[in-house]
Amino acid sequence: QVQLVESGGGLVQAGGSLRLSCVVSGRTFPSEVTAWFRQGPGKERDCVSSISWSSSNTYYAESVQGRFTITRDNAKNTVYLEMNNLKPEDTGLYCCARDAVDWQDNGVAGDYGYWGQGTQVTVSS
Repeated sequence: QVQLVESGGGLVQAGGSLRLSCVVSGRTFPSEVTAWFRQGPGKERDCVSSISWSSSNTYYAESVQGRFTITRDNAKNTVYLEMNNLKPEDTGLYCCARDAVDWQDNGVAGDYGYWGQGTQVTVSS
């Protein structure tokens, strides 16, 4: 079975940085896409960033563009999300999702079949 485990969340002051990790174990997909979704209090779940298997395709939400960087190390079955210059509005539960989805659907949560439990990020002002 496929399991995804996120780590790296925590409490940070505005302007600080965090690096999130998503490690997948068990069955994987040769052409899988990995995405980070977040849900803040009273907000809808939103795709923050996504990356293709080969890293040839990446996506960033406008709200994080220029501040966040997504990378992956396939040898370690790990995807990272480097978050810099964090803002209070970045607060939320960050969940990792993976599946062999079409790239044009990389931001559609319903297209992903495998999810982690999430890691909490809280940014104070």
